[in-house]
Amino acid sequence: MSQVELTKIKGIPAAPGLAHGKTALVSEIEMEIPNYEIREFEDEIQRMMDAVEKGQGELIEIKKEVESRSEKNEAEIFEAHRMILEDVALIDRAKKAIKQGTNAEKAWMDAIEFFANMMEQIPDETLASRALDIRDVGRRVLGHMLGVSAGRTALTEPSIIVGDDLTPSDTVSLDKDLVLGFITARGGPTSHAAILAKAFGLPAVVGLGEAVLELPDGTMVLVNGDKGEVVVDPDDDQKNAFIEQEKKASVDRKKARAAAQAPGVTADGDRVEIVANIGGVDDAPLGIKNGAEGVGLFRTEFLYLDRKSLPTEAEQVEAYVAVFENYPNMPVVVRTLDIGGDKTIPYLDLPKELNPFLGWRGVRMLNGAEDIFKAQFRALLQAGGITGVDLRIMVPMVSGIEEIRSAKELMKGMKAELQSEGKPFAEKVQFGIMIEVPSAALLADKLAKEVDFFSIGTNDLTQYTLAVDRTNSKVAHLANPLNPAVLRLIKNTIDCAHAENRWVGLCGELAGEPLAAPILLGLGLDEFSMSPARVPVIKQVMRKLHKKECAEFVQKVLDKTNHEEVIEESTAFLKELGIEL
Repeated sequence: MSQVELTKIKGIPAAPGLAHGKTALVSEIEMEIPNYEIREFEDEIQRMMDAVEKGQGELIEIKKEVESRSEKNEAEIFEAHRMILEDVALIDRAKKAIKQGTNAEKAWMDAIEFFANMMEQIPDETLASRALDIRDVGRRVLGHMLGVSAGRTALTEPSIIVGDDLTPSDTVSLDKDLVLGFITARGGPTSHAAILAKAFGLPAVVGLGEAVLELPDGTMVLVNGDKGEVVVDPDDDQKNAFIEQEKKASVDRKKARAAAQAPGVTADGDRVEIVANIGGVDDAPLGIKNGAEGVGLFRTEFLYLDRKSLPTEAEQVEAYVAVFENYPNMPVVVRTLDIGGDKTIPYLDLPKELNPFLGWRGVRMLNGAEDIFKAQFRALLQAGGITGVDLRIMVPMVSGIEEIRSAKELMKGMKAELQSEGKPFAEKVQFGIMIEVPSAALLADKLAKEVDFFSIGTNDLTQYTLAVDRTNSKVAHLANPLNPAVLRLIKNTIDCAHAENRWVGLCGELAGEPLAAPILLGLGLDEFSMSPARVPVIKQVMRKLHKKECAEFVQKVLDKTNHEEVIEESTAFLKELGIEL
């Protein structure tokens, strides 16, 4: 029996929800890259630059079109693509190859692949996924050099989109009214297919493997974005039961959205802090729109990408103020720069590393790149002073106490500098750390004495604890944060923090997972931070949970041996409360 004959295919949940429909394969148009020697170097360089200019013009038009019919942050993807075509390092590398006798097409795509490969090594799945953007831009320019369109298949009826790993160019050409959901062979939970699906409230399952590409167009599938499952060619009973489940889920989502602006509370009436993860200025309003009561993770890497040099202090202040203004008098937790380990951002000139996931990144960059953090601390402190936001700053990738002390000392020094310069700054700032390295979780009793709070990053904590690369579809199924080993580290972190009267948040994907809600509440988690779209759902679940019952339930869960048993227990627990998943 071949893989495509299997009734059910397991992948990675990328966007929640249920959908059923016929498949439509969106495939690349093959473009063969010619390879030959040239002598007219300047003519060949000009031919390449003409294609680059056409690509830029095309991207400007696409951005305008998308802005006219979609969310602004989706359109900004194409502005980022245009900026890739302004990258001096990329252009210079291709020009150098041409001057050595390589034709424009080959020189261009070699340069594209060089930078895409480097980007894939960044120890942050969101940033590593930008390799797809680089290749997408590369194909666009290649198409202009070859005189062919780099576009893909158009839809004619409502469909479940099937692809290898969808690019922004793929998705922008699709009629959103005809897209029911996404399933892809490759990709991770931060891929563009996932981003688009979440933005439009469509389910997505990624990392399904090559078998999914063999499905004939028009194959009926059932897509469960919550569990990361796709059922192929269901029988009538399977299909009808799924449709009923889909209808109920739709009703539940509408109820959740309607109640999203109400405070987060448990069934006992106890307040639960439910906040949002955001990645920049454009998606900052999404948290408020979905009922978030602050920000639990503000990723600042967006400021450092698609540029030719480091952002100035003034640029950073402006960007941070633009984000903070969306959350007046609310808590905003900012994560300092978490990037490093290779030369994918040329102007940073970072060393190439064999294993950047375990390398010179996060707080470790204080030793060697201190000026970057000085500028960021200064900008954050000023933006906090200007807006009056409840500013909380945390540093990532902490593995021991010395890193905490170094970061605290640096922030203290930046406060003193700003005060001496007579500049406004936030005087009351909470300082915290990410708990994403097992050593930090195990040393939580010692580290809690040095900080105001912990924020648990379950995505990294899971992969480091279980030694699993969560972006690798062959082993991603093992990287489940509901594994009892991970839950025990979370429990130790929370218990140690509370013993020192410190609060604990969780900003990994687990915070937005209904199955995890009773477990995390029972463990005593103080703050739940998640994708903005998950806020209404988790608020709805919380209103049915009693803290005492959840605390008793957790003891049962911690005795389990694997994540499958934990999921089974949590599913049954929620079902008794009338919560069907």
